[in-house]
Amino acid sequence: MTGSPRDDECVIVIGVSCLWSAVIQSTNVCRQMGRINSILLVSAVALLPSGEARADGPLFGPPPGTTVSIDKLAPIDDFLKGEVAAGRIPGACVLVQQHGKQLYKKCFGTRDPDTGAPLTEDAIFPIHSVTKTITSIAAMMLVDRGKIALDDPVAKYIPSFAGMKVGVERSDESGKPVLDLVPLRRPMTVEDLLLQTSGITYGFYGQGLVKAAYAGIYLGDFDNAGFAERIAKVPLAEQPHTLWDYGHSTDVLGRVIEVASGKSLYQFEKESLLDPLGMITTEFFLTDPAERARYARPLPRDRHIERNSLDVTRWESGGGGMVSTLADFARYGQMLLNGGALDGKTYLSPTIFKAMTTDHIGPGAGVARDVYYYPGDGFGFGYGFGIRTDPGNAIPPPPGSLGEIKWDGATGCYLVIDRAEDMFFAVMQDSPSGRQPVQIAVKKIIYDAFGK
Repeated sequence: MTGSPRDDECVIVIGVSCLWSAVIQSTNVCRQMGRINSILLVSAVALLPSGEARADGPLFGPPPGTTVSIDKLAPIDDFLKGEVAAGRIPGACVLVQQHGKQLYKKCFGTRDPDTGAPLTEDAIFPIHSVTKTITSIAAMMLVDRGKIALDDPVAKYIPSFAGMKVGVERSDESGKPVLDLVPLRRPMTVEDLLLQTSGITYGFYGQGLVKAAYAGIYLGDFDNAGFAERIAKVPLAEQPHTLWDYGHSTDVLGRVIEVASGKSLYQFEKESLLDPLGMITTEFFLTDPAERARYARPLPRDRHIERNSLDVTRWESGGGGMVSTLADFARYGQMLLNGGALDGKTYLSPTIFKAMTTDHIGPGAGVARDVYYYPGDGFGFGYGFGIRTDPGNAIPPPPGSLGEIKWDGATGCYLVIDRAEDMFFAVMQDSPSGRQPVQIAVKKIIYDAFGK
């Protein structure tokens, strides 16, 4: 089960092979590039140079090119030691990197609260919904190769999705809630899965008959193909591309990747992204005894997550099933900071990377936001990442920069990429109930450390 990410500024409480000929690949690439270029042209008016705010809003964020003072990162130590001592978290690791150099990398607390084993840099953490960013990158790599198109109907890869309906709740004559199933106004697309606008939701937050229809969806053993079939039988919560609705879209995207690549989700990600990038401990399940011993465990009160990577099943959840390490995220974060390349290897073309990190659900997009809009105030959403588009409504604005990309997960894994400042940071923890104060405080300390 995946968790609901919460933005550092949000206080809401709340997871067949397609063998194409060279001609078809070329056609799809051309069609896809045209689609992406159109998107970027439309969205360009909403984006300003990094480090500047809109003319009608307050200035915020460090001036571009400002350097982080290492000495000013020291308060992270006392803060995390205090959180551990107060019993709010078992421990946490933090990495701050700017201009390709590690400025801060420390761990605090315990890896296993039961034994008191210290938390060390080689600890393996559940990353839950940050898995979505990896799955989204894998999908966009296939877009780059012409294997997938953003406007492809999901039913092209999962035929049962052609019959999906939207559940519309109403009251009958006796006042009892009933669910009408209505046709889709247009097919659900791959882009909808990337944007969380497919109408697929999660059943573990919110209320209503559609949410209730998700009961039991995690029971038993199943693979990505089987899980997609389960989702196909559940009504959509709304019409595609009408509401940002956080749910199992990225799990379904994982199945699309499998069909398009002819490989399991992990096999494709391992061969195309993880191994080449050097993310050697980013995986779905821990079977090696030595790796299992390094798994970071939560406090007893937080041991209620139904699935974790110690329980080996067949479901490779692209929406929330992976684990990783601080070292792997050092590689991942730098690749994203570089715009999709690292050590001479390009994982995402500049056009694809720009499309991923552009807000696609802003004004005029026809996508509404409700109380469960997890990217938070001041953020739009790209293909798998929250995108900072404006200062937001808070005064003073929360820390960060325009164009900042980020996401986090249910147990506290938090990744922020600030290309305006050539800086990224990662927080790794297994703290479902204590994660949010850590994310907020660590981000503030880091941005306070920028020179004035």
